[in-house]
Amino acid sequence: MKQKVLVIGLVWPEPTSSAAGWRMTQLLDFFRVQGYAVHFACAAQKTPASYNLTDDGIIEHDIMLNHSSFDEFIKILEPDVIMFDRFMIEEQYGWRVREVCPAALTILDTEDLHFVRKAREISYKKKIEVDFYTEEAKRELAAILRCDLTLIISTSEMELLINEFKIPATSLLHLPFMHAPLTTETVAKWVPYEERNHIMFIGNFWHEPNYQTVRYLKEYIWPSLKEKLPDAELHIYGSYVSQKVMELHQPKNRFFIRGKAENAIATMSQYRLLLAPIVFGAGLKGKFVDAVYAGLPSVTSTIGAEGLFKENWPGFITDKVEELVERSSSLFQEEVLWKEKQHLSVSFLYQNFDKDTFYDQFENKLSIITEDVMKWRKQHFIGQILLQQQFLASRYLSKWIEEKNK
Repeated sequence: MKQKVLVIGLVWPEPTSSAAGWRMTQLLDFFRVQGYAVHFACAAQKTPASYNLTDDGIIEHDIMLNHSSFDEFIKILEPDVIMFDRFMIEEQYGWRVREVCPAALTILDTEDLHFVRKAREISYKKKIEVDFYTEEAKRELAAILRCDLTLIISTSEMELLINEFKIPATSLLHLPFMHAPLTTETVAKWVPYEERNHIMFIGNFWHEPNYQTVRYLKEYIWPSLKEKLPDAELHIYGSYVSQKVMELHQPKNRFFIRGKAENAIATMSQYRLLLAPIVFGAGLKGKFVDAVYAGLPSVTSTIGAEGLFKENWPGFITDKVEELVERSSSLFQEEVLWKEKQHLSVSFLYQNFDKDTFYDQFENKLSIITEDVMKWRKQHFIGQILLQQQFLASRYLSKWIEEKNK
């Protein structure tokens, strides 16, 4: 009989809306390739952009939040592996999982470290020094310690957890986006320099860093850059465009809010430059992966490039406004420089996201843990302490909400 993996999602995956969406579909595909019977459960409502997981042979389940029906559901399912989609899901369902299926291997996929992103947002908006020692950090670190394995998307976040917060390195696995290499056929089909025009940015506007980056572009970068490029326009793409985003639309200044790009790579293939000087955030930014598939050079900030190899960046990295403007202008106008940076896309993708390499690492890690889960937990005993009832405030809050709803 096949082993079963249950993934509990915060939302239904939307791979055309955000990097988090196709990150989740990659993880589901990994388990499917490994021979697991894959189940995905979620309490959120589906949207028109939600991916139909059943097309990939994945079994979908609607579940309820703060409801004992979930206990009966997993009791019947009896999963061997349970993966939580972000720490909030571990808080909400983790205690139920461990009461009903104590032997099941538990995995936390952080997507990015939420406490890092939030701390940087506060720092950016209040103009104060970044402080990672927050209440949200306590919650997220506790969830990491309670799980048998935590997937970390960025090398810089691995370093922060291990060096700053002393999380055992053995309980973490660096697992970025996982992609096949660029083929010669794909590269041959790239739209040539002379057939491309204009500059673009893309990002899901549920994600505050994207909105703040667009504001930064409009207020600090574009006023100077548009003077250097009198025929160029800046086009902003992204799903979930709100009124505050639309208020940035200003055609007279060649600054356009375009809305969602139904096919991100096809859209990006028509542009000459991706301008994405991310002002704060965490994890990895999927827009740069789409850009390399589209053969689109990029200019970004150190936050935008965080966690990735910077030596072969297919474009430029800088945090200075003047340099951002100069580098963007040069890259847009100089065909030889543009082609040189575009050519780096092949090595950039292989160095950072090689699918075979990270599949093997994930498979090996799971093999080590499942060989003797109880022995593994003894080696990571601090997490077992946090499973004691006096530390599970979320358990009692959930039970109180369930009783209240009755």
